[in-house]
Amino acid sequence: MNMKIAIIGTGNVGGTLAKAFNSAGHTVILGVRNPDSYKGKETLEAAGLKALEIHRAVEGADLLVLATPATSAIEVAKSLGDTTGKIIIDTMNVVMGRGPEGYSNTTDAILSNTTATDVVKCFNTTGFENMADPVYQGKGIDMFVAGSSDRGKKAASQLARDIGFGAVHDMGGNDKFFLIEQLANAWINLAIFQGEGRDMAFRLVRRS
Repeated sequence: MNMKIAIIGTGNVGGTLAKAFNSAGHTVILGVRNPDSYKGKETLEAAGLKALEIHRAVEGADLLVLATPATSAIEVAKSLGDTTGKIIIDTMNVVMGRGPEGYSNTTDAILSNTTATDVVKCFNTTGFENMADPVYQGKGIDMFVAGSSDRGKKAASQLARDIGFGAVHDMGGNDKFFLIEQLANAWINLAIFQGEGRDMAFRLVRRS
């Protein structure tokens, strides 16, 4: 099913997801402050992606993906305009204490500063390289999602599978936003601080 998606944030994560969702057949618009000048403009335009001012991109979308620095979560949430009825996927993480003031995680900050209720956290537990190519040894790696919105989790899970991820694990409701950010921090710790490298990923295995 084709989704109309607005990506807010055109850095490594936002840019990678924009290209991946576009290649999977979804309608993707970039939401930026200045459509004439934004991060990755030449690369993203070469991939066939167009940019609009944030509020205009949001107006035409059914689903929003937020991929900005965690410290900007409140500011970005307030810039979206009317998000009633829209799904929001939060890809951000508080890392080393750097996040929205007054919140332990970015998704609660988004919920408090938008009119949307279908807000979930997904695409936050691995590096952008794995979003560009999530296949290891012939099989898609795992993705994780958290939030109390079944509608939001269903959409996020479908998008993950559309771009090549394998199993998508439901971590629970809104009370698990902090937990799924800790899973992200575990990946960051292993990949970067412990020197495992960014070409590594999580996969849940079962005995039978």
